[in-house]
Amino acid sequence: MVSVIKNGVYYKDGCLLSIKDASVLGVDAPGEAKKKTMAYSILEAHNTSGNMDKLKIKFDAMASHDITYVGIIQTARASGLTEFPLPYVLTNCHNSLCAVGGTINEDDHIFGLSAAKKYGGEFVPAHQAVIHQYMRERYAGCGKMILASDSHTRYGALGAISIGEGGPELARQLLSKTYDIAYPEIVCVYLEGAPRPGVGPQDVAIAIIGAVFKSGAVKNKIMEFVGPGIANLGMDYRNGIDVMTTETSCLSSIWETDKTVCDFLTAHGRPQDYKPLHPQSGAYYDSAVCVDLSKVEPMIALPFHPSNAYTIAELKANLPDILARVDVDAKEMLGIDDKKVSLLNKIRNGELYVDQGFVGGCSGGLFQNIHRVRDILKDATTGDGAFWLSVYPASTPMSMELMRDGTLSDLTAAGVSIRSCFCGPCFGAGDVPANGALSIRHATRNFPNREGSKPGDGQISYVALMDARSIAATARNGGKLTSAFELENIPVDPQDEKYSYDATPYKSRIYYGVGKPDASAELKFGPNIADWPKMIGMTENLLISVASAIYDPVTTTDELIPSGETSSYRSNPIKLASFALSRKDPEYVGRANSVHKAELARREGDKDALSAFGVSGIDMAKTSVGTAVFALKPGDGSAREQAASCQRVLGGVANIAAEYATKRYRSNVVNWGMLPFILDGAESSGIAAGDLIYIEGIREVLLGDAEEVSAKLIKDGKTSEITLKLPALTREERDIILAGCLINYYSK
Repeated sequence: MVSVIKNGVYYKDGCLLSIKDASVLGVDAPGEAKKKTMAYSILEAHNTSGNMDKLKIKFDAMASHDITYVGIIQTARASGLTEFPLPYVLTNCHNSLCAVGGTINEDDHIFGLSAAKKYGGEFVPAHQAVIHQYMRERYAGCGKMILASDSHTRYGALGAISIGEGGPELARQLLSKTYDIAYPEIVCVYLEGAPRPGVGPQDVAIAIIGAVFKSGAVKNKIMEFVGPGIANLGMDYRNGIDVMTTETSCLSSIWETDKTVCDFLTAHGRPQDYKPLHPQSGAYYDSAVCVDLSKVEPMIALPFHPSNAYTIAELKANLPDILARVDVDAKEMLGIDDKKVSLLNKIRNGELYVDQGFVGGCSGGLFQNIHRVRDILKDATTGDGAFWLSVYPASTPMSMELMRDGTLSDLTAAGVSIRSCFCGPCFGAGDVPANGALSIRHATRNFPNREGSKPGDGQISYVALMDARSIAATARNGGKLTSAFELENIPVDPQDEKYSYDATPYKSRIYYGVGKPDASAELKFGPNIADWPKMIGMTENLLISVASAIYDPVTTTDELIPSGETSSYRSNPIKLASFALSRKDPEYVGRANSVHKAELARREGDKDALSAFGVSGIDMAKTSVGTAVFALKPGDGSAREQAASCQRVLGGVANIAAEYATKRYRSNVVNWGMLPFILDGAESSGIAAGDLIYIEGIREVLLGDAEEVSAKLIKDGKTSEITLKLPALTREERDIILAGCLINYYSK
């Protein structure tokens, strides 16, 4: 199905060529040939530095949803924001339920509308569209670049390089600054063949993720999709694969464009946004991923990661062995060792029975997917047992078309629950399964607890990712896990899924204020919306107390700051911080608060403030104390800045890691004024909560360009020397940390 070529390749005449053949094939050397990729030309068009090795990007448009836009606007406002300098779309698809914390979710929505009026933005009210479908319909176009504060920002299939980042990067664009990165590696994703009936975009995506994630083959790189297989995929099919590239840990994606893209943009009233995109003959790529679409089978990604991939046939043939591995993961990752909630209990008469299904969001809730669910459930029912299925169309124009063609009425008749445009189930703010339940979802992620369970209360639920086609087949069998290949009549995905786009719902509800700021308009603050607390700059020396030590192979942003109902407090930095690591390390907040209290006392001149740490010979006037999170590979998953800002609000000054899971999480750490340390041999370091690290002269290090820092590790009363590294820390990043955070940096 999927193979990975680790070495450089050329793409010429529709074929991949080995770099060793370059001399006889008349292609340029790699340094010149890399300029022939689609990614290079788009990045070059948006780069303002004049140096393609060190990019300074300005984007064409931005988007945020209601978990992130309040904090972004508050950050930019504190740094001098007067108006939005580029189109900025504020959607309301995450905190849409308005069920937790009284008025606070709707208060955020009112704030968002007032900000759109004051600064000149576009406001999409709740239940109108999920963020990425709205941007596909209204903004994504060939050769554009779009930035959004959501990790699944991918519009590559529509010809736009789009990046999901933490809020501070969007605040920078609002302040007319740039997005600064080194030129990334470009990976060729070569598609050939055509999917068989019953195989959907999620199947292709899971197959790719399973092949590349664990090796880091595309980490922080741009995936460039080429090849004859693209022509065999409809627009929704491409979008469904593309949005899931986030789970490979790549930076972004871009696809070749054709008549299918042109037709989509024309149907959405934007024919001018189409242009053909193709790599030039002889384009050079740093590596390649080859996908034979004709060999992809219905897939399933078991808990607790999209890369935990199997074919459904393989799983069904080895149920006890494979599900036992999930139990092991549950014990190691969550501390759950309860036979009553083991997935092995889901096996009955040799078959796996699931409890719930969900098709929705930016990956699942697409027109083509919902049509296939309708086709499979036509004249059938989901049954009157424990299993239930919900479907969330991704936008109101889509919902209206599905009403007109009878799809929603057919699904309703089959027992499917039809919902509004909402992302909640993807992150635990809706359709939370029962304790011990297994949910199959055409959604983006299945991280631990992301579905909303609370292990601190003894709860666990399981999520497996599947394609809508196999979910519908399972629903038709009342919850018995069923591959779409097992259906008697497998519906075919047409290359052109007929769809009439009608923007009337948008015209009736959306505030279109781009380019029309009104300085006299007042921002409307609910009682939960709070300013960021004051953060001080880096002192001459630094004493760090390790507040949490996590030795899991990967730590997700969902574990650093849980999603679900916690999201309602995103506009109150101090309140939100009280949830930090609450599901992974419940003692973290208490430890961090005690250290931060000592630091605040030190700032007030308390001479005994640091005595509790048992360290002598420290000049208190020149040494601040703060906390660090130690984790082997933190930051996989969501772009949410709060995974870092909560640490900073609680007095965090550093992260210490073997490596960072994503570029965006490392950027969040830096932008919130924390040191992104790397420690060689972190796996065997033995660093634990309560250990101290003293760094003398850290300010001098940051003022210079040194990438290694000598430090003293104080553990169990004994002191040893360690070396912490700050690789590739730029001059601006150093200045941000010196200032204390991005807000302080720009306020100067």
